[in-house]
Amino acid sequence: MAYDFDLFVIGAGSGGVRAARFAAGFGARVAVAESRYLGGTCVNVGCVPKKLLVYGAHFAEDFEHAKGFGWSLDSPEFDWPTLIANKDREIQRLNGIYRKLLLDSGVTLLEGHARLTGPHTIEINGKQYSAERILIATGGWPQVPDVPGREHAITSNEAFHLKVLPKRIVVVGGGYIAVEFASIFNGLGAQTLQAYRGDLFLRGFDGSVRKHLHEELLKRGVEVRFNCDIERIDKQADGSLKLTLKDGGTLETDCVFYATGRRPMLDNLGLESVDVQLDKEGYIQVDEHYQTSEPSILALGDVIGGVQLTPVALAEGMAIARRLFQPEHYRPVDYNHIPTAVFSLPNIGTVGLTEEQAVEQGHSIQVFESRFRPMKLTLTDDQERTFMKLVVDSSTDRVLGCHMVGPDAGEIVQSLAIALKAGATKRVFDDTMGVHPTAAEEFVTMRSPVSR
Repeated sequence: MAYDFDLFVIGAGSGGVRAARFAAGFGARVAVAESRYLGGTCVNVGCVPKKLLVYGAHFAEDFEHAKGFGWSLDSPEFDWPTLIANKDREIQRLNGIYRKLLLDSGVTLLEGHARLTGPHTIEINGKQYSAERILIATGGWPQVPDVPGREHAITSNEAFHLKVLPKRIVVVGGGYIAVEFASIFNGLGAQTLQAYRGDLFLRGFDGSVRKHLHEELLKRGVEVRFNCDIERIDKQADGSLKLTLKDGGTLETDCVFYATGRRPMLDNLGLESVDVQLDKEGYIQVDEHYQTSEPSILALGDVIGGVQLTPVALAEGMAIARRLFQPEHYRPVDYNHIPTAVFSLPNIGTVGLTEEQAVEQGHSIQVFESRFRPMKLTLTDDQERTFMKLVVDSSTDRVLGCHMVGPDAGEIVQSLAIALKAGATKRVFDDTMGVHPTAAEEFVTMRSPVSR
């Protein structure tokens, strides 16, 4: 059968664009359909605008530190609309770059909502297209629990487009998005409370990292409440919000931001027309080749519920393009030693196993830790402390995990990820010269394991 396209990609986020561009570069006839914005969550309402807001939030601290270095500053003022307008301009620039990348690669870009009508057919803007293979790359979407008054809450989607900065905000959730936005709003001057229903936020991260970040957020003025769950949200006559807690307590705020997880974005996708199976969490089930239960349909990225990070979706997109259209260069994605950063203030950087994971997997371990006040802060009143940790297999000397909380943690851990990927031992770390004076050198100067 002759098809209109060899590959039809639904979703122009990181993974979808990567798969489309390279498949086209390998000679395939490719189309991409996008109904919202080019670049997906990361570029528009995720990593990129969030990092820009984190930079903005850091300036209050920088102005305070400057005094210790002899700089006299007039009272600095922050203007939220200026930050948002400049952020929007940068996002528009990136949207244009994504468009150019696709078109220059020979990809057909179709803007509108694509819906499956069969294993090889897609409908968009009232027109039918056929494809030998279809790739679903529609990503995820924030979800708010079904509490009364949930319509008064916002998510990360709306936070980037607020007209004014709230004077008071409650951030609900205990994942990385929650701690990042608590840091952002606090740094920009909002009275910030983070509420989490569990005992300690950032479940799945190293326990020492979680505790250290909690201490640092408190120092910065973020109010953090654990074992705190919201029962209902009521809007008051003055426009403020009253939060009733499950323990009977109440909170008053101007804005409620929910960061309580994301769901796969499968709305009106037409999955009832094909044999694509979902798992119990609602994600698309795929095999090791990102193949769904429908032979002609593949899926990648956040919609399959794996490691939900932009570089992972990019790697999956590349793997699919190579396997389908340049199999001699195919390499499967290696999900081991994936580094990640949390852009809270201070930042978290981590790669490899946590101490808890290493023990659960049966490793006999040594743990090396260091807590210190960064050199930059020694001329200031800031009492922030940086935390670094190595988890080492005591029988092989191999470094199993590196963890950091402090300035530029993500930048530093990126390089450490290469070492872990290469199988570096603690001896290799010890024999590596440090760059002095830097915080990063602490990772190669930790000599004595901590006792547990």
